[in-house]
Formats: sequence, structure tokens, C-alpha cells
Amino acid sequence: MRIASCLLSIAFAGAVSLAVSGPASSQGTIKIGEMNSYKSQPAFLDPYKKGWELAVEEINVKGGVLGKKIEVISRDDGANPGEAVRVADELVTREGVNIIAGTFLSHIGLAVTNFAGQKKVFFLAAEPLTDKITWQNGNKYTFRLRASTYMQVAMLMPAAIAAKKKRWAIVYPNFEYGQSAAANFKELLKKAQPDVEFVTEQAPPLGKIDAGAVAQAVDDAKPDAIFNVLFGADLTKFVREGDTRGSFKNRTVVSLLTGEPEYLDPLKAEAPVGWIVTGYPWDKIKTPEHVAFVTAYQKKFNDYPRLGSIVGYVTFKSLAAGIAKAGSTDTEKLVEAFKGLKVGSPFGAFEYRAIDHQATMGCFVGKIALENGKGTMTDFKYVDGASVMPPDAEIKKLRPVAN
Repeated sequence: MRIASCLLSIAFAGAVSLAVSGPASSQGTIKIGEMNSYKSQPAFLDPYKKGWELAVEEINVKGGVLGKKIEVISRDDGANPGEAVRVADELVTREGVNIIAGTFLSHIGLAVTNFAGQKKVFFLAAEPLTDKITWQNGNKYTFRLRASTYMQVAMLMPAAIAAKKKRWAIVYPNFEYGQSAAANFKELLKKAQPDVEFVTEQAPPLGKIDAGAVAQAVDDAKPDAIFNVLFGADLTKFVREGDTRGSFKNRTVVSLLTGEPEYLDPLKAEAPVGWIVTGYPWDKIKTPEHVAFVTAYQKKFNDYPRLGSIVGYVTFKSLAAGIAKAGSTDTEKLVEAFKGLKVGSPFGAFEYRAIDHQATMGCFVGKIALENGKGTMTDFKYVDGASVMPPDAEIKKLRPVAN
């Protein structure tokens, strides 16, 4: 079956509408609105877009869902909460979608979560990590794919505890994701190690880090260990300045996201060897489902996948599975279908929990090493997201809304 792809550039607001579908009219397609911070976060979101393009192509070549092709209308959210809400509203009112997916930054995800709850629109948050999306600010219409900040911090906690370090420095970007990760780390480590001390917290604004000053402040505090939450260009600058000043020497470093290729690869031989990280060792995962994904991805794009590729791919595979289970695109039926929905992925099967709408797709945890002059992950293992969730009774207290 032939697949027609059409990329339409729209002049206003830098919006982009991408339809990956057959020649069917909109009446013959299932329209899904997708929005993300493509211009501000290209390292993750360019691969993410490729991932969902591959998923939609695979879905449509097999006949689509419920006999209809998937049509994706994609927009940039401007990395701004107000703009994100405007774009979401435009997707619903102008484009006629009742399913929205995407977002990257946590404060953007929260804004769209609130919109979904108010407007009763189904929203699958792909990447934003703050716990509030499925807990404190959660609502009936919002589900989330990626492991949350709590989950990823909990995955790193065994290594942090085993290090037996008393004095910790914390470095995080000063917005919702960083604040959430830092708070979870302090709470979980304090519970396991009551005598722990947090000797400094460095919280530079996202994308505006004075890396030299931050690295020096960390070193001046004389910590035994460091918990890092920086990512992207901020991470690269911090690693380089920290190496120059010896900020990491003889110190345990535990770090969120640093093992993801989109953030590790730019460092090349400067990759911070020995850091304990969450990430994605794409070239070392040999399960059949992952090998099949990598083969298809490389064939289509002549490139290797990043973690963003996985997120984009599984986001749209999830939507297809949910629509098929619901037998409809009706919002209320789709919400019910997603509760307990089981989805296959390159990382293996997972489900969307009915209790809090959080997916159990996990992460890889390991150490950074150098191979052939490039950073990679070693001594890694996959941690199932279901294994690091709080008890249901605790989640019910955190999530005040009815499902």
C-alpha cells in the first residue's frame, strides 16, 4: 500500500502541519493534534519527530486504525505556556481535533494538561517529566508516557544510597522539571539516609547558565557527591567547566538524562566518565523488538535513534493502540480505553496505569564510559517503571482528582 506524505509550511506563527496519511479526505482520517518546542529544543525533538513519523507510517501502511489513516497536524508551541494553550485551542477549534499529543518542557506540559482538563480534550503528554502532570495537577483527560521525575530519581536512588556520601551538591535548571527532580532527590535520599547534608543548590535559569560560576560554587562547597539535573547545552557547558576546575574529581556524580545520546554525543571525548545516569544505550540493546525498531529507523532516516526517537515512536503507537481498544475516537471512550492499556514498545511491553494515568515504560540506568573517543553507557540495566512507583495509597493522596 502506498503512503503519501505531505509537508505543509504555514506562514503564521511558524506553525507546521504535517499529514502522514493516504489520499483520504479529513473525513476518512483520524486527525491528531501534535505540539512541541521544536525550535527551542531540537536536540531531542528532531529525533522525536522522526520517531512519530516512522510510527505513523507503520500504522498507515497496515491500513491505519479502525480502517482510517492517521493524520497528524503538528505545531510548534513556542516553548511558552501561553502560546502552547493558544496552539492547543487552535488545534481543537480550527483543525477539529479531539486528541492532542506531545510537549517537552514540564511547564508547557502542565499548561496543556490544564487546558485538556478544562476543555475535556484527550491529551497524551509525551515527554514532560514533572510529577504534577499525573499527580497533583492531573485530570481525567491527561495521560503521560515518559517516566516522571520521581520515577527516574527513584531509579538512581540505589546508586546514590550505595555511595554512602554525606555531603551532596545539587545542580538543576530553575524551572518545573529541575525543581521537581531536586525535591524528589532530597526527599528520597533523606528518608534513606537521615544524616545526609545538602551543602549547596545551584539552580541556573534554563539555557542561561553561567557554567563557570556554577562549577566553582559546587567545588567551593566541598561536597562528597553531586546530583545533576542539567541537560542539553547547559549540561555540556557545566561538564566542560567542571572538568576544568576539577569539580567532579573524586566525587560521585548521579545525573538524570545524561546517558541519552542527544545530550551525551555533543560531549564526545569529554563525556563525564563514571557518572551514574539514566539514558539510552541504543547500540547495545539487543532485544528483538529493539533491533527491529533500530533497523526500521535507520532504513528510513539513515541515522541512529536517540531517546527522543523512542518517545515519538511510542507516543503514536500508544494512541493507535488506545483508539483501537476504544473502537472509537470519542473522548470519553478513549479515556476509558487508556486506563490499563497495554502497549508494545522497543523497550518491551508496558501499560498506562488506571490509578494515575502514568505509563510504566522504564529507563536504562548505568555508568558513562568512553569507547572509541565517544561517550556511551556501560554496566547498564533496564528498570521497569512499575517497580519504582509509590504505593497506591500514597498516589491517591497525591492525586486529588477522580479518574
